[in-house]
Amino acid sequence: MKSRRDRLAVLGAALATAVVAAGTAAGMAHALADPAPAARPVFSATTPSIPAASKGTVEAVVSKPAVDHDALLATAMAGVPVGGKARVSVAVLDMAGGDRAVYGDGTGFDTASIVKVDILAVLLLQAQDAGRELTAAEKAYATAMIKWSDNASASALWDTIGGAAALDAGNARFGLTDTRGGESWGLTQTTAADQLVLLEQVFGSGSLLGADARAYVRGLMEGIAAGQHWGVSAVADGDAWALKNGWLPRSATGLWDINSVGRVTVDGREYLVAVLSDGNVSQQAGISVVEKAARAAVSVFAGTPA
Repeated sequence: MKSRRDRLAVLGAALATAVVAAGTAAGMAHALADPAPAARPVFSATTPSIPAASKGTVEAVVSKPAVDHDALLATAMAGVPVGGKARVSVAVLDMAGGDRAVYGDGTGFDTASIVKVDILAVLLLQAQDAGRELTAAEKAYATAMIKWSDNASASALWDTIGGAAALDAGNARFGLTDTRGGESWGLTQTTAADQLVLLEQVFGSGSLLGADARAYVRGLMEGIAAGQHWGVSAVADGDAWALKNGWLPRSATGLWDINSVGRVTVDGREYLVAVLSDGNVSQQAGISVVEKAARAAVSVFAGTPA
């Protein structure tokens, strides 16, 4: 029979064994649940570094400057000789890319006969609002007014639409902001930028005019009489153009207003171009300025020499 001292010794040994076993089990559980610090992945609060090649690409994309097409056009126009009291303003739209450029003092230009496109556009808008087709007489006037630039026909349709007030109302709907009907249609005041907006109503898809109306105006502008094949059409590839010119000798000064607006195709790309000029010493001098300005405008996008 063991003494009391022996029994206490055996109990103490058993308790020690239990404590060691418990500590070992707890240590194993801790090791499974919480890896040693050296084994943990290290996370940084800072942004990971970008490899040199990728970083250069990102910076190039972010810092690439926008193209200033107005500045490019101004540079191109520096090579266009405009003498004496003449002045010129030009606007161009790249129809594929949607970019545009404008050059020159845009105010105070008389439209002369380029307003005939505007008159027809407003007439078609009015007819569209009324849910009717143009009459036979209106179509005859429109053909003569655009194709041969017949003034009597323009006067007839000017009266039909309601004169300057009606032209202004129609233009406000089209988005023209700086065009005002004159006492007579030829003295309507406009800007190259506004003429570009009008051309978009004829040649663009986001127009107030329906597809048939737009096609009608385009067809007439593509059929201009042979003696009037000058202006912006000089830039086009062959016969790939639609055109309306305006020319007006001023009785007080003997100087000429020479304008040209239309669509041209160059190297398979379409451009809308509007060139306005006044103070030209002769009609031919004005035509030369307008054609050079049109070439300069298209060169901004086409990359061809002005």
